[in-house]
Amino acid sequence: MSTTDTINADAAWAAFIARDRHSDGRFVGAVKTTGIYCKPSCPARHPKRENVVFYRDPAEALAAGYRACLRCKPDEVGRDRVAVARAVALIEAAETPLGFTELAAEVGYAPHHFHRLFKRATGVTPAAYARGLRAQAAAHALTNEATVTGAIYEAGYSAPSRFYEGVGKRLGMTPSAWKRGGAGATIRWVLAETSLGTLLVAATDKGLCRVSFDEGEAALRVRFPHAEIVPGGAALADLAAQVVASVESPDRDLDLPLDVQGTAFQEAIWQALRQIPPGETRTYTELATVAGNPRAVRAAGTACGANHLAVVIPCHRAQRSDGTMGGYAYGVDRKIILRNREGVE
Repeated sequence: MSTTDTINADAAWAAFIARDRHSDGRFVGAVKTTGIYCKPSCPARHPKRENVVFYRDPAEALAAGYRACLRCKPDEVGRDRVAVARAVALIEAAETPLGFTELAAEVGYAPHHFHRLFKRATGVTPAAYARGLRAQAAAHALTNEATVTGAIYEAGYSAPSRFYEGVGKRLGMTPSAWKRGGAGATIRWVLAETSLGTLLVAATDKGLCRVSFDEGEAALRVRFPHAEIVPGGAALADLAAQVVASVESPDRDLDLPLDVQGTAFQEAIWQALRQIPPGETRTYTELATVAGNPRAVRAAGTACGANHLAVVIPCHRAQRSDGTMGGYAYGVDRKIILRNREGVE
């Protein structure tokens, strides 16, 4: 059955003309004169518009009597997504790094093809994705472990040398120096009481660099090892008061100065979060789409979890595609309260 009544035919045709990879998997276009259906990014020459009808998926096109294009292989789009999702799960579950050839074999793809496929879907290579996970684990461990060596093993490294080869560079200095802190920008901080608990508010001269529940000066020193960490005092009082106000009334749209950095994709997700009006929500899929990579849904969720500024960058407005809450770095109970205060049920 044709689904032209549920698919925006003009938008679908525009996707085909643009050969938009982001639209692959959302629908297929079937050509009446050839009896073939294709995915939007198919590189074949475009047929005339009047000869094309659109279907939700390959199954509907097959049921209507069309056959799959041998050039763009539209039936493999779903298989590709499953393979990437499985690869991500394998990377996250692995106690030791997986070789890329091994990873590709596990999901049933040739290495070169799967490398390109994974990067297109997530925005990074499998190796970069694994390094990012290790870096996050190391940062968390260095915050909570008493010694650097203990943190290295807690993060999953087989030996300190492996840590120094990989994550050490990503931290910007040696692990010991990262643990001690160092010279650099001045960060002022204060602990403020809110109805949701004690809130750490920290800022450089440029703007807020850390807003978090259940953290204090020690965690701040680990996160900003090159900075001079000093009490906020009067210089931070007004900004801290505005942040507290955003916790108590998250429906207020406060334009606060920020000083945060992340990967290009993370920053795109954080910007997308800031554009969500109070009282509204967005799915991780929608956020990934706004950030320019609709398939990087898991990465969008990870970017929300890496948000440096609780409430100020409103990651509590993000949720899963099925309408369920999803996670929250500071506890789902806080997320529920913040959303309720904005009128989200």
